[in-house]
Amino acid sequence: MIPGYSLISYMSDKVKAGGGLNLAQGLPGFPPPDELTAILRELAAGPVHQYAPGSGDAELRAIIPSLFGGGGLSADRCIVTNGATEAVTLVYLYLRSRANGPFSTLAFDPAYESYRHLPRIFGDRFYSFAAEGPLTGHVGEFRRAVRENGVRLVCVASPGNPWGRIFSEKEWGTLLDLAEELDFSVLADGVYRELYLGDRPYLPVDRISPRLFYADSFSKTLSITGWRVGFLAAHEEHLPALRQIHDYTALSSPSVLQKAIARYLAVHGGGKSYLSSLRERVKDSFGHLHAALTGLGFRIPPIGGGYFIWARLPDGWSDGLDFAERLYEKERVAVVPGIHFSEGGGPFVRFNIARPLDEIQEAARRVAGFIGAERP
Repeated sequence: MIPGYSLISYMSDKVKAGGGLNLAQGLPGFPPPDELTAILRELAAGPVHQYAPGSGDAELRAIIPSLFGGGGLSADRCIVTNGATEAVTLVYLYLRSRANGPFSTLAFDPAYESYRHLPRIFGDRFYSFAAEGPLTGHVGEFRRAVRENGVRLVCVASPGNPWGRIFSEKEWGTLLDLAEELDFSVLADGVYRELYLGDRPYLPVDRISPRLFYADSFSKTLSITGWRVGFLAAHEEHLPALRQIHDYTALSSPSVLQKAIARYLAVHGGGKSYLSSLRERVKDSFGHLHAALTGLGFRIPPIGGGYFIWARLPDGWSDGLDFAERLYEKERVAVVPGIHFSEGGGPFVRFNIARPLDEIQEAARRVAGFIGAERP
């Protein structure tokens, strides 16, 4: 039976209660930078334990544009949020409040849980757009989907979650042109922007406009998912209302954590050295698990980056929820059933690869043992 809450939490809770290897939740298995935690210890002894400014620590907001080489970002266009999840929710609530009539959203299949489940919570419609290949080859189909479903917001993560697909610069351009033509907004989610396997992904931060919102986080790039510090960038015409919603729902992200991140980024070149090391560790884990899973008969679409492997079950298996339940029961390895991300995700599961290589190797060994013993 499918639980009435997040399947990511459901599978992760199994590990917390019964032990095992958690390849379900997007938890990095790597420590944050030593320099960052040293800065936090130093700052924590000072007077930094009261509310931060609602829009965020001034030093942190000033540094954010430099992470992208400037472009269309500026400090006064940014709001520091409680992770990227709050940034996504802020955009959703804001645009929903402005809609005259039904409010529908669209994301590309398979879709991150917030994109799918925010509409469900608020009784709105969600449309999952599934197409083989780049958006540029499906413009007519996409245009019809937007018009027929009254789509007002399109959400795109690049690299994606659960499937680490990367949108090309040409696809972004096509999408933003369609936003103008068809009168919808775009939320670009760059949480995994630095965790790429090949070429660095393009993100349209240089094209911030009334149509485009940008959400991001330090959670994955600095391995601090528990800190809950992210940011939202938006055009100035939207900022007063977005800040008002933020004030009355979250108020501010923790002051001392914002200051620690700001000082670390300022002193250590935006964290480039740590990011380079982290990227290589994730690549190593990805390469090992990808080879192991394909050798077991899993079918994996091309992945450009991110934390995850989105995989179709080997022949003979068709129920990702049953597979995940039994894999944990027999081998104490937790993964996420694909139905959490897609109506057509029944025969899929998601594996977290952002774990140390020895843990990935052990998980691969256990999955192989399970497949060998339990194959239908």
